[in-house]
Amino acid sequence: MGWSPGQAASATATLDTDTDAVTGNGTGTDTSAGSGTEAWVAAQVGCALETVFEAVAATRADATAQLARVTSEGRRPTSADLAALRPGLHLRLTRHELVSGVGFVVSPGLLADVPAWLEWWQSGADGDVRPLLVDLDPGRSAYSDYTHWDWFALPRDTGRRAVAGPYVDYLCSDEYSLTLSAPVQSEGRFAGVAAADVYLRHFEAAVLPLLRRLDRPAYLVNARGRVAASADPGHLAGSLTKGPDFGELLATATPGEHDGLRLVPCHGVPLVLVVTAP
Repeated sequence: MGWSPGQAASATATLDTDTDAVTGNGTGTDTSAGSGTEAWVAAQVGCALETVFEAVAATRADATAQLARVTSEGRRPTSADLAALRPGLHLRLTRHELVSGVGFVVSPGLLADVPAWLEWWQSGADGDVRPLLVDLDPGRSAYSDYTHWDWFALPRDTGRRAVAGPYVDYLCSDEYSLTLSAPVQSEGRFAGVAAADVYLRHFEAAVLPLLRRLDRPAYLVNARGRVAASADPGHLAGSLTKGPDFGELLATATPGEHDGLRLVPCHGVPLVLVVTAP
């Protein structure tokens, strides 16, 4: 979770909040040779990210319940109230292999004692669980206003879960990362986002065996053509690739072709499987 200069390495897409599983074959009416294997690979990639969204959903449920408990007492929540989320956050960090950071980022003005707050925990290099300590003083910190970052703004503006990245996460880890997030509501109003970070190198390690099952080099891109994982030496993870309107392809969820490339949306998550020409 974080920021890159000018958001040059950032790209995002949104997902419906009621998309909880990867279903169907994602192939539309396409019957070309090899489409079955490609559709299977695309579906398995979707499943890999759905496990991270499970952690996001659990955090959202805990945050919603805690805010409801506090408001039922007739008072505004404070940062101390969010400590109740920590056991669940620590558990998700240890149980979800791809999750490197997880937490609840509040909407500014929600809490009574501080203007902004990140109840965020992450895994250290030695496997320990530790809090993210960030200066949110607007007079000193460039990170004091996180409301314009895609992982926060898209769930707030659309009411849907989102995937941001890959981008360089200068706030948490200095790693290429993906951030998956979903909106949290309190008394019918936006209260912040539940989110989880995935190091790009971990995601790529998880999906490379899938990509290598194909008989041609293949890679995954997001809606803006940013490569999220690659088994093609000509398209490195984190690079920007030229092609069609990948966002439109994801919106239609229909496979297609472009300049000899096979394009298969990963059903349920905003990634496209790109299979190169023989």
